[in-house]
Amino acid sequence: MTRPGSPLFRLRRLPFAACALTLIAGLAACSSGPPLFLSDGRPTIQVQCPASGDRDSCAQQARARCAGAGYDTVATSTESGNYTLVFACRKAQ
Repeated sequence: MTRPGSPLFRLRRLPFAACALTLIAGLAACSSGPPLFLSDGRPTIQVQCPASGDRDSCAQQARARCAGAGYDTVATSTESGNYTLVFACRKAQ
């Protein structure tokens, strides 16, 4: 049996600590993402297209998802060869 305070006991706790730190880091990364909903309650949608290609494909995806109602751009970014567009569909009039 392993007693608290022994070197073997501390080694057994190491995987638990590593998992806890990984979970905390993962949750911190989530907080830096775009908002899920705008202040007016509209949900946001994220689409990606190749940064080296035609970025209009992201705009086409946004128009298609909003079914002709139009959209408002919330954020854009380019990272790791991908262009990301975060948008919210406008309310149908």
